Amino acid sequence: MPHENSADFATRLKDLRVCVAGLGVSGPPVARALLARQADVVVVDGRDDEATRSVAADLTAEGAEVVLGDTPLPRDCDLVVTSPGWRPDSPLLLRAAEAGIEVIGDVELAWRLKPADQVWLAITGTNGKTTTVRMLEAVLRADGRDAIAVGNVGTPIIDAVLPDADGRYHDVLAVELSSFQLHWSSSLRPHAAVVLNVAADHLDWHGGLDPYARAKGRVFARGTMRVVNTADAWSVRLAEEDGDPHTPLVGFRLDTPRAGELGVVEDLLVDRAFVADPVASAEELATLADVRPPAPHNVANALAAAALARSVGVAPAAVRAGLAAFEPEPHRIAHVATVGGVDYVDDSKATNPHAAAASLNSYASVVWVAGGLLKGAEVDELVAASANRLRGAVLIGRDRDRIREALERHAPDVPVVEVEGPAVAEPGHPTVMDTVVAEAAALAEEGDTVLLAPAAASMDMFTNYPERGRFFADAVRRLR
Repeated sequence: MPHENSADFATRLKDLRVCVAGLGVSGPPVARALLARQADVVVVDGRDDEATRSVAADLTAEGAEVVLGDTPLPRDCDLVVTSPGWRPDSPLLLRAAEAGIEVIGDVELAWRLKPADQVWLAITGTNGKTTTVRMLEAVLRADGRDAIAVGNVGTPIIDAVLPDADGRYHDVLAVELSSFQLHWSSSLRPHAAVVLNVAADHLDWHGGLDPYARAKGRVFARGTMRVVNTADAWSVRLAEEDGDPHTPLVGFRLDTPRAGELGVVEDLLVDRAFVADPVASAEELATLADVRPPAPHNVANALAAAALARSVGVAPAAVRAGLAAFEPEPHRIAHVATVGGVDYVDDSKATNPHAAAASLNSYASVVWVAGGLLKGAEVDELVAASANRLRGAVLIGRDRDRIREALERHAPDVPVVEVEGPAVAEPGHPTVMDTVVAEAAALAEEGDTVLLAPAAASMDMFTNYPERGRFFADAVRRLR
């Protein structure tokens, strides 16, 4: 469906019966936005637990029909708005496709309802999305823009296209987009967009690396300025093959930029794209000291955010002020403590091999804490590339054997310790992280970094990656 005028689409919703598939994070605000526009809303969710029933009761009181415990396609449905995590082969979505009923996601719905003059700057990629979108939000605000980070972070995107109590709209949205959300977006046209990087992830959902990458590439829509990571082959390829060849192509790199790029010269972040003469001149944007932490992959995030901000005319001084004011999210290469000359760093958010590789590349000599659920990901390339940095490795989690085997193949001289035990122990007994930290401390030498960069998901032992990082940090503090 082509992108209708917001007012026209909102008017047409009054005549539609809309199915909202899923009562997760995005489902309730989507249902409420549709109800506010007088759509006939029916919400379905396969769960029927106490928490879901509570949300369902609220929506029922507001005028929605809610079906729990089953996920049938409602009769006479005109449109389906799905939660991003629903797989395309879900029975309800398959039945909708067979019936010729359009299926969209929350991002697509928000795009169709947004005010015409609201600017969207979009960020996708396997790793670094949340950091980059938060950096971009900080830079835009430093320039005086009414900007907000949305998508996979913070405010639900559907709420960000609605007016506030005074009838005002946000000027600019910094939009974090997952491959799931992009899969369900058909008419999205951001002002500018970046694919930070692409590595194997969510392949079970998409069916392979190519369809996963192509979902990311949907962000480069017709009329969208393309921002690319010149060091990432997929980022460049998607911009060239899936993007609009008539729009500017702006690159960023961690060394001296070419004309039309942003990059790094000595300790400066510089712009040779958004200047009067890209061939003969450059603009200083910030220093490496303004980027926290100044790890290479985080500098790349800062350059991507700067490029998107510059695409809407943000001043260089605001780029520097925004980056300097940016507070990194927890569990992202966060320095916990220095004990006995050894740094302890929590990068629990490194939940796949690509993220762990970026983290390991930031330190010269590492005792690596790794393991968890690999979800089918391969670690041989990661281990081979990082072998010369490893002082030792401490492995945990269900798939630790696969990491140990990769270490045996590619780093046979690196000492490896495997740790078993409960994430949460009885009072007076150590947790698995207490043992992990003690073993890592025994392997480390002065000047080393003990780095939690698991390369794997956490749910085999912990509630989520923040809990894993918190337990690690707590164990480090007990070591002191």
